[in-house]
Amino acid sequence: MVKNKKLLIATHNPAKLNELKELLSDLPLELVSLSDVNITKEAEEKGTTYEENSKTKALVYSKKSGLPALSDDGGLEIVALNNEPGVYSKVWLGKNSTEQQLISHMQKVAKQLPDNNRKAYFKVVLSLALPNGKVWSEMGEIEGIIAKKPFIKELKGYPYRSFFFLPQINKYYFETELTPEEQKIYNHRIVAINKLKPILQKTLNIL
Repeated sequence: MVKNKKLLIATHNPAKLNELKELLSDLPLELVSLSDVNITKEAEEKGTTYEENSKTKALVYSKKSGLPALSDDGGLEIVALNNEPGVYSKVWLGKNSTEQQLISHMQKVAKQLPDNNRKAYFKVVLSLALPNGKVWSEMGEIEGIIAKKPFIKELKGYPYRSFFFLPQINKYYFETELTPEEQKIYNHRIVAINKLKPILQKTLNIL
């Protein structure tokens, strides 16, 4: 049984950190970041699947910090591009590419996609790891289309969401645009975290 009720949110992405903290705010946990535990080095992502990368990061950061750690890996899959960029979403244009470069590239991609094949998915795998090496993972995904024109706003930390449109509700995939009820259905990270929460509660003895 884990006695320490701290949980490390193991991401260097500020937007993702804030989102995960918000999604876990209903649990009696002290949520800490990598900077809180003085970890600056990023865990290498050498896996070929979201689950491999997610598990690797959670295990590495859990062992380094001595705390239970929650990490994730996910990406955008565009059907017409053979599900690219997928697991390489963050480094589609190279390791040093900026969000603005990704957005500029997506503007070209969005214009070139055929009208009858603009389907895309956001997928994510969340992993919970303990310092003893135990790890659990859950996946969330949503289906949408790549819009021809991006949303007028940009969501820092999430460059692809400017182009991801949900035809089911006629909205772009932006937190500020979705109602709380829509978030539960169409936020892929919420779908994954809701699957993982019972495991987290049981593992950390916070039932």
